[in-house]
Parts: sequence; structure tokens; C-alpha cells
Amino acid sequence: MIYNTKSTQETIQLGRDLSKYLVSGDVILLDGDLGAGKTHFVKGLAEGLGITADVNSPTFTILNNYPIVLKGPPGVSQLNHYDVYRVHDEYEILDLGFEESIYGADISVIEWSRLIPGILPDDCLKIEILTGTELDEREITMTWCGTHSERSLPYVNSSR
Repeated sequence: MIYNTKSTQETIQLGRDLSKYLVSGDVILLDGDLGAGKTHFVKGLAEGLGITADVNSPTFTILNNYPIVLKGPPGVSQLNHYDVYRVHDEYEILDLGFEESIYGADISVIEWSRLIPGILPDDCLKIEILTGTELDEREITMTWCGTHSERSLPYVNSSR
């Protein structure tokens, strides 16, 4: 499904909307150019899951974990937010417990996932964020893959 947002706030809201469709163990592969709004999208996702911490891109730390206290799906205790932009070898992040988190009960988001194709799960939600012609305009494509291919995605009223 393709979504068009016209502001940072709409991109954040789309992340919030998506949070209602997630279940335990979901993995989101998030790609797009620098400055496309990947981290804004994750901020909205985190807000929708009830996370009150300030969500930042873990560009230098590779992984930030955010506890889900109130609103998350059953069995989910945290959001694992990876940014693999600075990873030089996809296998170097395995030491961070990558496999345990993406095949566990928590929800994981991996920014720049296209850089580590050899270690990604088949069952995932692929999201591509492209910049539009206007400053804050974005085209966001979401596709469930693998055994999740029939799952629902948010309905968004384009007149918000």
C-alpha cells in the first residue's frame, strides 16, 4: 500500500496508525534516503505503542531499546530500534543479540535494512520512504512479506 504524507506530523501519525496493526514478534524493515523521515516514522510508531522516551536514531550505537509499559501488543516488552547505516559487515551486529531480538516476542525496526540482506527474516513488513517534490512530502510504501502477506495495513483518510 502506498501512503502520501505532506508533513513531518503526518509521517509521525502514520507510524502511530501502524502501531495498532502490530503483534508480538513483528519485524519492520525501514529504508529510504538520508533525511527521508525514517526516524520520524519510528517516533510515531513508538508513541502509538505507548513509549514515552525520546526516540532518536541509533546511528552510532546501532541499537536503542525502548520499554513498552502500557499499550503494546500482548507479550511485547520493548521496541528494538536498529540503525545499521554504519555497519560494515552484516554479521557484526549479530553480537548485539540481533537474532534473539528479531526472532523474539518484541517488535523490531531496522533502519537501512537493505544494507544487511543476508540476515533478515522473510516474514516482515517492508517500508520504503521516498522524498516528494515538496520539502516535507513523502511517499511511503508498506508491504507485508512472507507468511504475513495477507495482513492488514492502516487505512488513512487522505483528508486529515
